[in-house]
Amino acid sequence: MPKADINKAGWEQSEFPILCETCLGPNPFIRMSKQEFGRSCGTCARPFTVFRWNPGSGARYKTTVICQTCAKVKNVCQTCLLDLEYGLPTQVRDTALAIQNEAPTSDINREYYAQNMENKMEDGNKSLMQVGTRATSAGKEMLKQLARTNPYYKRNRPHICSFFVKGECNRGDECPFRHEKPVENELSHQNIQDRYHGNNDPVARKIMANHSEAQGLKPPEDENITSLFLSSLPASASELSIRTYVINSLPQIPSSQLRSVVHIAKSRCAFINFKDRDSAERAAEAWANGLDMDDERVHVKWGRSKGPSKSATPTAGPSAVPTSA
Repeated sequence: MPKADINKAGWEQSEFPILCETCLGPNPFIRMSKQEFGRSCGTCARPFTVFRWNPGSGARYKTTVICQTCAKVKNVCQTCLLDLEYGLPTQVRDTALAIQNEAPTSDINREYYAQNMENKMEDGNKSLMQVGTRATSAGKEMLKQLARTNPYYKRNRPHICSFFVKGECNRGDECPFRHEKPVENELSHQNIQDRYHGNNDPVARKIMANHSEAQGLKPPEDENITSLFLSSLPASASELSIRTYVINSLPQIPSSQLRSVVHIAKSRCAFINFKDRDSAERAAEAWANGLDMDDERVHVKWGRSKGPSKSATPTAGPSAVPTSA
């Protein structure tokens, strides 16, 4: 950290970036350019040392977009903002490990938070992701199934040529950009803040939705169903303990979105009723591999209304039955 100029206090200097294997590229003789305080961090807005390089033949030039302090706090790559261990978006990792996002989003608070985290790491304390969490075996199993272990260099391709899209590019094969028609979908609307903080990341939602469907938790067509059915509960489970486990395992869903918990002790099962469909779907995605309670694996299924009509409003408790697996 620069000491000579008090106005630069808190600015970051570094000698090498924190990158994943994909962003670094396959070229073992890579050359990088370094610019001290070249731009402000995309999350904490503090100036930091920017690195720029070409990962390999046919790839676009890449650059670091967040500072090393923010990258260490979340254990992510400075360029793609994906988790360094699993290669997944932070929203997927935090959902599986039930990690609460503590980083503020306002301009003043996020800079203050980053400075405090930097001082803690300088004092020898471990970063946020190195501190022991309440990760369950189901969450770890989910991450192992979703982990991207091999580099995906296709992600380093050049961007689409905007002039080609408008039919005005005259550079032909010499154009360094891709000559393709862009695909307009939800994945084309991404930003640094959502990716870093794990809020409404379309890539993460798609990964978790596909995984939950593969585990037999495809959302039912009836949009009125907002209940999940838990079976094989521990014998010591109570309504209060179930509610506590549910809230702790879903830190990204406000506890106010939980409508009720109906526990049937005799059958060792329970119905978790949410106030809206989106919360129920996010819970199903988080519990795709089950829910651990008292070292026992609890099975999760979607509830459904008992009546013959699909449009009938589902009734909480024993009148709702789980969907077939």
